Amino acid sequence: MEQIQIGPMQNFTYLIGSRSTREVAIVDPAWDIDRLLQHIAEKDYRLTSALVTHYHPDHIGGSFANNQIEGLAELMEKHPVKAYAHKQEAAGVAKVTGLSASDIAAVDSGDTLRVGTVEVEFLHTPGHTPGSQCFRIKNTLVSGDTLFINGCGRVDLPGSNSEDMYHSLQKLKSLPEDTLLLPGHNYGGAPNATLGETRKQNTYLAVQDMQTWRMFMG
Repeated sequence: MEQIQIGPMQNFTYLIGSRSTREVAIVDPAWDIDRLLQHIAEKDYRLTSALVTHYHPDHIGGSFANNQIEGLAELMEKHPVKAYAHKQEAAGVAKVTGLSASDIAAVDSGDTLRVGTVEVEFLHTPGHTPGSQCFRIKNTLVSGDTLFINGCGRVDLPGSNSEDMYHSLQKLKSLPEDTLLLPGHNYGGAPNATLGETRKQNTYLAVQDMQTWRMFMG
């Protein structure tokens, strides 16, 4: 597992792979595709798939704030692989990136993907977007914009839902305390933390019931 900070919004891209086979999946490729592909080549990795946490352009490319961000479309031009998005997000990914439906594999919560000898489990965690998903690899969780070290993803954007976010955070909070949390942005003082450490400092995880959550979120 490699964590790569990239772009002006402190995004994290990840490489998930197998030491023995050198196969890797790239999570949320954006901002500088040439740099990412060069890194993969220098490490003698073999890119086999792309994993999408959600469809926002700062994670997968597309038009954002009058700028065109590199992402999945540029990756596919230079190194075609299948992109794995949650089934509720596949159409949104195609719209944002311009990819065809055949480029995208729609997955559901609980589905798995083998990357060499490594198994990746998809976990549906709606809230920030309807089809937001996390990736669980043994005791590591790539959480996208669902859960940060000191916060959670915004729920005031089109398609977001505060109550869905509450339930998603409850799901993630139930994972073992030694789970290593790898977020989608470097927003929290440290690039990663265990879930146990995150519970102690993240006030969003301290909320115990929906009524309190509604009050907390204003």
